[in-house]
Amino acid sequence: MEYLQRIGLKITALLWNNGTRIFFEIGLTLEYSKVLWWMREKSEYFSDQLMSAEALTALKAFITSEKYMQSQAHVCLPAIWQGTIACSNTDQRYRSIPQFCTSQIKGEFMFHLRSAVLTAVMAACTLFDTLSGTAAFAENRIDSQRHDAPALSAYGEFKVGVRTLKMVNPGQIDILAIDPAAEKPNEWPRYDRPLPVEVWYPADGAAVGSTELKAYLRDGKTEVTLIGRAMRDAAPLATEDTLPLVIISHGSPGNRFLLAHLAENIASKGYVVASIDHTDSTYRTRAASGSTLVNRSIDQTFVLNELARLAGEHGNFLNGLTDADNAAIIGFSMGGYGAIITAGGGVTQAAVDLSWGAPHGTLGVHLSGSDSHNALPDPRIKTIIAFGPWGMEHGFWDAETLKGINIPPLFIAGSADDVSGYEKGVRAIWQGAASVDRSLLTFDNANHNAGAPMPAPREADKFDEALGFNLAEHYNDAVWDSVRMNNISQHFVTAWLGHYLKGDKTMSPYLDLAPNANDGVWAMEDDGSQKPEHTHWTGFQNRSAKGLQYEVLKAGE
Repeated sequence: MEYLQRIGLKITALLWNNGTRIFFEIGLTLEYSKVLWWMREKSEYFSDQLMSAEALTALKAFITSEKYMQSQAHVCLPAIWQGTIACSNTDQRYRSIPQFCTSQIKGEFMFHLRSAVLTAVMAACTLFDTLSGTAAFAENRIDSQRHDAPALSAYGEFKVGVRTLKMVNPGQIDILAIDPAAEKPNEWPRYDRPLPVEVWYPADGAAVGSTELKAYLRDGKTEVTLIGRAMRDAAPLATEDTLPLVIISHGSPGNRFLLAHLAENIASKGYVVASIDHTDSTYRTRAASGSTLVNRSIDQTFVLNELARLAGEHGNFLNGLTDADNAAIIGFSMGGYGAIITAGGGVTQAAVDLSWGAPHGTLGVHLSGSDSHNALPDPRIKTIIAFGPWGMEHGFWDAETLKGINIPPLFIAGSADDVSGYEKGVRAIWQGAASVDRSLLTFDNANHNAGAPMPAPREADKFDEALGFNLAEHYNDAVWDSVRMNNISQHFVTAWLGHYLKGDKTMSPYLDLAPNANDGVWAMEDDGSQKPEHTHWTGFQNRSAKGLQYEVLKAGE
């Protein structure tokens, strides 16, 4: 028995970092008993008292069940096999299986032992499949860090808390109540616009609490549990210096948790991060696009104002924690559209006049050069980061209106984006924002989901008849691994915000790169210092900066 226990500990250690420890230990326990059952069959050599006949019968029934036989191993079986061999080669007591056993029996014992260790994984997967509907066994992690994650993607020094705020913007134009086929009303219909907001923030070092988030999938019906590191309603960090504020604006449709992986990651580095549920544009409230076109930028600035108010309110958890005068906006797709408008990029007259856009010219509030749009840019907002911003291919901006962008933007896109477009879409926006320094990070061959959405929850892997596609497609990319893209985005967002919101000069090397990562040269001295010819992307491990481009244009270019 001791031999098996020792090997069980060795194999458990191998699997510790793969997130399968608990499943494997359960499976190993079952398979350990399976070996004992085999040993009973060889009772002429082994004790009859290792396990009761009733227990062995029950275990045999489970091990030979259909559920068990249909299970699949999802971990690295070769590594486990090698680990078993290593144990047998280094453990003298294992090699000293009772000498009265014949060599045939010892060989058979070793075969059964190794087989047991391998099939323990299958038992673990059986349990995983059986219990996948429970919170304990169906973890949708949003905090994953791959082995090849770039340096700045790692979580920061602070614990993270998360709270939900219910905001309402009163007296807004009710776009959905306006009939585009009827005559223009004398007065716009109004309503109080609800805006739920999730806030991530650095938490007190002694904070504890649940790290679960409840979120709906793309179908607007399936609620899932996300697991990260942010603790619900944790006490905020006591800090003498207020922290920069970051506002996140999701795509259409989306919700405030779509970029949760990014929100809690940057919060751990000393930011307060507020992610908006944009009414009429979430999975559960999606409606005509006119509301989204008009309201995105308005929502962003309203939430900024509300957070500034709360930060000045005695007794509020944000009081003394955040500085709304030092803010950034991160937007994905339609959220990027809104961020560009908020940053000064007013829309064209052609966009205002679109028959399928906002009814009766209501988008004119964002018309480039109008009094209403000229009043929109806010000096508290220092920079924007736009993932795959939508609108350029549909004529919402042109070379002249994009010159209105008056703060440095970072654009992140996939070169195969078929939603926002690349050459005539995101890249054209980057080129047109000629009044400011700006950068473009490109994932070669990635589509619209480049870098922004969280990994698809397990429950999303199903075909939705009403939508006509597998829900996982809403989150995944056909070429790039989601966690890999998330890690790269976390790295660059950390560098960008550190540079523009914190004035951290140590971030500069991470933004001063060879335009094409594939051209980078790794050349290091034995002492770890760089040789003159070293041009490999800073912060990326050797051979890991591939398939990426990072381009910079200065104001006037």
